[in-house]
Amino acid sequence: MESAGGPYLNTAAVTSPVGIARLLQMTFGCATFSLVAHQGGFSAAYGTFCMFVWTFCFAITVFIIACEFTHLHSCLSLSWGNFTAAFAMLATLMSVTAAVIYPLYFVQVGCYPIGCEVRDFRIAASVFAGLLFVTYATEVFLTRAKPGQVTSYMATISGLLKIVQAFVACIIFGALVNDSQYGKYVATQWCVAVYSFCFVVTVVVVAFSVTGKTALLWFPFERSVVIYTFGAVLLYTSAAVIWPVFCFDSKYGSPQRPGLCAKGKCSWDSQLVIAIFTYVNLLLYVLDLAYSQRIRFVSHL
Repeated sequence: MESAGGPYLNTAAVTSPVGIARLLQMTFGCATFSLVAHQGGFSAAYGTFCMFVWTFCFAITVFIIACEFTHLHSCLSLSWGNFTAAFAMLATLMSVTAAVIYPLYFVQVGCYPIGCEVRDFRIAASVFAGLLFVTYATEVFLTRAKPGQVTSYMATISGLLKIVQAFVACIIFGALVNDSQYGKYVATQWCVAVYSFCFVVTVVVVAFSVTGKTALLWFPFERSVVIYTFGAVLLYTSAAVIWPVFCFDSKYGSPQRPGLCAKGKCSWDSQLVIAIFTYVNLLLYVLDLAYSQRIRFVSHL
């Protein structure tokens, strides 16, 4: 009996360059958390975060491969291209973070006091973690929008930047809750409001794109995103000016790190991290706005 709808299984899901990259992601991800769970070991919040990243990315990658191989993604209420592009970018950011954190906190040159076997397992896990990041970055490179190509919004530079902006905002929030003393001044509370508002709207933009619900909106989605991006640039510009003044000016804060500030529990360190990533996100929003304008110009040619 022959099927009139084509083959039941999509072999291109595992034989195409993107499919091969995903198979490698699954392999390297499984190898990484297996090595850590078997003998490498992990502890504290840093180790738990790394294990979460590797298991989460492995599970979603297996889900994507299974759906594309069996054509089940056509039954899901998702914009599949937007979903896979958004996840690839998110997994790239998460995996590179874990690939840096795990060896930084758990790998050592000598065997004492953990033993040579544990050390070797941790080194091997770190190598596979690095390879995992490379494979996710490769998928982003392969699936990104090419000039003149009609593709999903999340595969464009603007869409990919939305994921990076949200990820950087999460880093800022992590530093905020680590005794940053943001409630000391109304001005720094304004900065927190800026970070929160931009994060929420960015997540909403990604959510509407991934679920494919943009066509149901009563306003033009693309134009609204550009207007929001312009507003985010202005808001982050205000935060980039206000936060350093009220944290590092001698009138309100401390220009230099206090000598008695404990490592890992220093509000000045958290304030510095927030200041750095505020400028990082400001740059990302500026690039996003510039790219959005470039796309509009090209589309009218």
